[in-house]
Amino acid sequence: MIKHFLSITDFTPTEILRVLDMSLKIKKSPRKFAKVLSGKTLAMIFEKPSLRTRVSFEVAMTQLGGHAIYLAPADIGLGVREPIKDVSRVLSRMVDIVMARTFKHETIAELAKYSGVPVINALSDLEHPCQIMADLLTIKEKKQELKGINLTFLGDGENNVTHSLALASALLGIDFTVAAPKGFWMSRQVSKKAKLLARKYRSVITETDKVDDAINNADVVYTDTWISMGDEKEKEKRLKIFKKYRVDLKLMSLAKKDAIFMHDMPAYRGNEVASDVIDGKQSVVIDQAENRLHAQKALICHLLGVKV
Repeated sequence: MIKHFLSITDFTPTEILRVLDMSLKIKKSPRKFAKVLSGKTLAMIFEKPSLRTRVSFEVAMTQLGGHAIYLAPADIGLGVREPIKDVSRVLSRMVDIVMARTFKHETIAELAKYSGVPVINALSDLEHPCQIMADLLTIKEKKQELKGINLTFLGDGENNVTHSLALASALLGIDFTVAAPKGFWMSRQVSKKAKLLARKYRSVITETDKVDDAINNADVVYTDTWISMGDEKEKEKRLKIFKKYRVDLKLMSLAKKDAIFMHDMPAYRGNEVASDVIDGKQSVVIDQAENRLHAQKALICHLLGVKV
């Protein structure tokens, strides 16, 4: 049976930890794995622009001995020039694995439905599981443990990063708190799923609009842009609504003394985060960005059944 990675919950806790261990192993000795994907090809479908996603996937394939093909919006016209199912079926005959960065999660789901090879969600409006694999890798490196960590997200709770963070936290025993204005909390579907998983795996998922309470005792403080792609028309409204959720040094001082600051980037200094935080000693955002490369190497190998 073909294994896809559309949601972080497509992996069991054991699988997530296995991929993270593979990531650390490859990161430590990259040359040792320089040919494990020899002859393999990854098709990269993009509806949205990207820096970290494109570079990390393309470099990952190159460094593992494989090849990546970049397919820009104009190259395919996904669902416009031809149906998604036709694109998926054709690619399945030519490549070994597909990743897609799309606006709608339904697009990823349809690609996977008709695909004869693994499909990776490299970002959709619902989830961003690849980013979260890199985030988990970073937390594991910095804190040595995942279970029992207090992770706080501040800002827009109804976005793909928050959703995948909540679900991953629930699976791995991380206590996750999201502080967001009312009306910008996680989708009901994701919130319900995360809380059900949390009960099973003994973690706690909390949603609140109280910033100080949320960040108190945090091991990890995480934020993201307040204005995601597609939200530009609401920019001025969002800047006002989210103002008190800006992560500055005063707010960071409420977290644990050894707390780390994370952001999936691109970051907008002065909006969701102050410059002296993101460029400060508690920030791990560049390590976090680099770990996209290592996490995705392991992810691709896992989905293709390549042992490392």
